[in-house]
Amino acid sequence: MALQQVVEQTVAGLGYDLVEIERSAGGLLRVTIDLPWIAPTSDGVPGAPEPFVTVEDCEKVTRQLQFALEVDGADYKRLEVSSPGIDRPLRHEQDFERFVGEVIDVTLKAPMGAAAGGQVAANRKKFRGTLERAEAGGWQIVWSEAPEPKPGQKISKKRAPAPLHALGFALDELREARLAPIVDFKGRRPKTPAGSVEQAPEGLSDIGDTEVSD
Repeated sequence: MALQQVVEQTVAGLGYDLVEIERSAGGLLRVTIDLPWIAPTSDGVPGAPEPFVTVEDCEKVTRQLQFALEVDGADYKRLEVSSPGIDRPLRHEQDFERFVGEVIDVTLKAPMGAAAGGQVAANRKKFRGTLERAEAGGWQIVWSEAPEPKPGQKISKKRAPAPLHALGFALDELREARLAPIVDFKGRRPKTPAGSVEQAPEGLSDIGDTEVSD
């Protein structure tokens, strides 16, 4: 069975969502998990605050994955299971529904300057903006080219707001989409706290001890 399939089935079987799988130099297999998202009710009322992935969650998934990967004969030296960071990837339709209103970074497969009404360079592929649902269906990001004000800078109320630009896209036009790694020191809550569990597979304990990091 393919490694991707083994990991997906194991993570889903424990009640978590698989966010990302990465293989790095040195035999590191990094698996990012999240708790399933509960969409708002039909009347738009949000549910309870989103729970966070804990170190205990990562430990549970690590133990089960080690067993599943050993049975499958997967080739790796270290396994790290963690929660998503502030630059969480967006891959599925549900991810975009979940993070409407957040600032995201998108990289297109092909330039879409013309599709943006000539507002951007014709060969531009990378954009940062607020994720919104497009009126015609699909998704769009909205942004302003105005520079961010410097800390303590006063902005005149008479100053005309900078024009907004919008770029519509379909998911199959994206090479990559991630939450923008923006830290708001005024209290913007993180989607998930940092945390990970890293272990070597059975029989490779000399590679390193179990590591739990915040």
